[in-house]
Amino acid sequence: TNHFPWLTIIVVLPISAGSLIFFLPHRGNRVIRWYTISICILELLLTTYAFCYHFQSGDPLIQLVEDYKWIDFFDFHWRLGIDGLSIGPILLTGFITTLATLAARPVTRDSRLFHFLMLAMYSGQIGLFSCRDLLLFFLMWELELIPVYLLLSMWGGKKRLYSATKFILYTAGGSVFLLMGVLGIGLYGSNEPTLNLEILANQSYPVALEIIFYIGFFIAFAVKLPIIPLHTWLPDTHGEAHYSTCMLLAGILLKMGAYGLVRINMELLPHAHSIFSPWLMIVGAMQIIYAASTSLGQRNLKKRIAYSSVSHMGFIIIGIGSITDTGLNGALLQIISHGFIGAALFFLAGTTYDRIRLVYLDEMGGIAIPMPKIFTMFSSFSMASLALPGMSGFVAELIVFFGLITSPKYLLMTKILITFVMAIGMILTPIYSLSMSRQMFYGYKIFNAPNSYFFDSGPRELFLSISIFLPILGIGMYPDFVLSLSVDKVEVILSNSFYR
Repeated sequence: TNHFPWLTIIVVLPISAGSLIFFLPHRGNRVIRWYTISICILELLLTTYAFCYHFQSGDPLIQLVEDYKWIDFFDFHWRLGIDGLSIGPILLTGFITTLATLAARPVTRDSRLFHFLMLAMYSGQIGLFSCRDLLLFFLMWELELIPVYLLLSMWGGKKRLYSATKFILYTAGGSVFLLMGVLGIGLYGSNEPTLNLEILANQSYPVALEIIFYIGFFIAFAVKLPIIPLHTWLPDTHGEAHYSTCMLLAGILLKMGAYGLVRINMELLPHAHSIFSPWLMIVGAMQIIYAASTSLGQRNLKKRIAYSSVSHMGFIIIGIGSITDTGLNGALLQIISHGFIGAALFFLAGTTYDRIRLVYLDEMGGIAIPMPKIFTMFSSFSMASLALPGMSGFVAELIVFFGLITSPKYLLMTKILITFVMAIGMILTPIYSLSMSRQMFYGYKIFNAPNSYFFDSGPRELFLSISIFLPILGIGMYPDFVLSLSVDKVEVILSNSFYR
């Protein structure tokens, strides 16, 4: 244990530096924007430094632990610590948030508040991924809601108030269940209330109580990682949000649900998880097909990408449901890879909207000739999204397939059935993504307009897309980068959850 509080600095720095934005002199957006970007980059460098030099990847235990008493009355500590499970999402958060603040075009309306909310989201996400205390987990979960609501309702599209209200109702309704589960687990079993995740991971419950806890947590996480039928806030929210908010939503907010599912439902409640996992597989397979076929019927470009990301979350659910280390590693890899791909697709959709001011796909067409660079980047990212071999999506879905097939828990027929359904889903994915790019970029419609000249992508868009494309290619070529972080931790989680 080192005595320098790395994680506390990493969690507290963005929001405390962001609150200094309001004291900056208001001389236009440039000062504020560069201040925010430098804070993000500083934070990213800090995290990479702390993880390179103070984190042993072979050790499945929790590292960089900090434990400060906060509220002594009911044993609430400021507990932070990371292990192989949370290091991937933390680095993904840093990367995507930096790129999203860079992607936000100079925000005209109230730019100080906008950048402060971006930094506050940064703090909340990293705090959620690195906390080792249940109540702190809940606090960070709620801290995430308020900036997203404000970003939606102030910088959204036309129906922004409707979608922001829908978002806050869904997620706050889900987090009520999360709070009840946290309090129930914390108060059960001993006269001293404990919220420490290490102590709770070894505690056993009666099966009925554990199932009730599991259902409560599962509803809370199913709203975030949209699991059918709780996914309907996602297309509305993504269809209306500003595209840098969209990058954060698609890249990180959806991953919070998956992370909570692994961290709480698998570590703390293993027996209930082994009871529920067949239903989890069925729901995941349904979700892949349902979201892919719904995505075909969307006219709105951003809604189509949002449904595609719902369909990709189905692979994560299947990987979590097949209780094998292969499947769980594939789910974690899919978390990282979809974080990059979804953020890039939303960024390109938003910057295309900035160019041509059209939202609906049937009004577009023929953009490829005036904007070849955007066409190239968009088609390459949609290839990555349909799991082209050599990109990260292919590796993740392949590993999830292997985890499902080698799972000892299921009968052969169910495995064949679910594999067949997943294969249909992987056939539907190229259909909608390629038809999307066909409707946008081919044809001749847009030249009927009098102003037939659009600017192609500038250096900023090019830099952003390339810096998201490189990790996708890197993970696709050598997935061991990400897998080596989580392998030992996954084995520890699965050795605790034995089969019934």
